[in-house]
Amino acid sequence: MGIIAWIIFGLIAGAIAKLLMPGKDPGGIIVTIIIGILGALVGGWIGTALGFGSVDGFNIGSFAVAVIGALVLLFLYRVVKK
Repeated sequence: MGIIAWIIFGLIAGAIAKLLMPGKDPGGIIVTIIIGILGALVGGWIGTALGFGSVDGFNIGSFAVAVIGALVLLFLYRVVKK
């Protein structure tokens, strides 16, 4: 995927993660995009390592892995910031 596709995919994954884990976060749309993109990367890496799947395009499996990765990073971000 190209960089624009990763940004869009990350934005969507980050927004869904924020909807699934509501609360006050120190950061706005930029932090959401960064958490989403990094979540997609981390989720893909962990999913591939454990044999669950990877983030390899715009499909349901990749989206689920990216959202789970974004949820984990959002949780860690909140723990570190508090």
